[in-house]
Amino acid sequence: MLGKLTGFDDTIVAVATAPGIGAIAVIRLSGPKAYDISNSLFPAKNLHQQASHTLHFGALTAGGKVIDEVVLSLYKGPRSYTGEDVIEISCHGSPYIQQQIIDATVQAGARLAKPGEFTQRAFLNGKLDLTQAESVADLIASNSAASHQTAMQQMRGGFSRELHALREQLITFSALIELELDFSQEDVEFADRTRLYALVTEATTVLRHLIESFRMGNVIKNGVNTAIVGKPNAGKSTLLNTLLNENRAIVSDIAGTTRDTIEEVLNIDGIMFRLIDTAGIRESNDTIESIGVQKTMEKIKEAGVVVYLFDVNELTATDIRNQIAAFEADGINYLLAGNKTDIAGEAAIRAKFEGIPDILFLSAKKHDHIQELKDQLVHKVIAGDINTEDTIITNARHHAALQEVLQSLQEVKAGMDNGLPGDLLSLDIRRSLHYLGEITGEVTNEDRLDYIFSKFCIGK
Repeated sequence: MLGKLTGFDDTIVAVATAPGIGAIAVIRLSGPKAYDISNSLFPAKNLHQQASHTLHFGALTAGGKVIDEVVLSLYKGPRSYTGEDVIEISCHGSPYIQQQIIDATVQAGARLAKPGEFTQRAFLNGKLDLTQAESVADLIASNSAASHQTAMQQMRGGFSRELHALREQLITFSALIELELDFSQEDVEFADRTRLYALVTEATTVLRHLIESFRMGNVIKNGVNTAIVGKPNAGKSTLLNTLLNENRAIVSDIAGTTRDTIEEVLNIDGIMFRLIDTAGIRESNDTIESIGVQKTMEKIKEAGVVVYLFDVNELTATDIRNQIAAFEADGINYLLAGNKTDIAGEAAIRAKFEGIPDILFLSAKKHDHIQELKDQLVHKVIAGDINTEDTIITNARHHAALQEVLQSLQEVKAGMDNGLPGDLLSLDIRRSLHYLGEITGEVTNEDRLDYIFSKFCIGK
């Protein structure tokens, strides 16, 4: 177990804003010499005499030359993001100016920060637990309202509070059961087995809910690969253009126009769908088209959902039943979309395919029923409405650890059902505590932390 640490003896520096030219940039220093280093470059006033959480304007100099006019934001530890003394330098956004300031701070005694090192220090100094720290990276990477809200909910500690409450109760029972071992000769029970059984039953219900939420969380965080497939000239490229509301793919009456996959991202109700327009599926002597068909088959296997688009005027009900059987045999999550209903009329087409449920009839060219298609795509990947106020698991590491916790608690419950002695129950409780601690960082090691924070951007 790696306890919370304080008192780092070095000061780190990094640009905290995105690379490139902008109106302003922010350079962040954190550590015991943050004030000394900044003071040596900022002759306008003595920063040691200024209050925390104040702003100061003046020239930043190095070697007697002015680098830039800047604003310094002062945060005295522990009232800062990292828990240490932190100074943020807001300068003009020139990459040259940023580099000059970084060089000056390094010359004055700072070192360049590693990826995620500011947040890692915040965790080690007890400002955040590990789930909150990881949600910082998710918040930075959020690209929709849903992914933003789930990251904010975790960063504010919603998930952590649930885990801490469960962990505290299990620690209490574990301690009482182990106390019983010291009085084994007297055959006494300090831990109320009825209460423990009720706790484990309730906890397994909560854990199952959290584990099941990962499916939705993964969709919110990473989006969904959505392959638009079908025979040549079914209107796949037209549908892609209609969904995107732009002419992204070439549309032609010539079959086999699309030779390679085309990928674009579409946000529907907070879910990012990576739409993939594929080559039409058919036998072909054209080498390039055959390669395109092979790529289509690969995309079908990789897709979270497949939109099978077909020309309602060309295919028969038997053709569609055969395609349904093929999809279901391969375990593919599919959506049937009958296109070009504007030619023969929707009523006649519905009669033609009567008896085959769940076909969405549309006209990509006329934009008919496109909103219904979007609604069904969302329904295909999530069940019910997204409530981002609930705790939703988006992290694969958390998901794996929660499965271990659930298994351990199920073994505790089975042990009580079978009348196992306290020492054996204690082993399973401690195992569940171990994996709960791994999620929040109460049980971890330096290598694991280095791996987690190495995935952060530099400056955060």
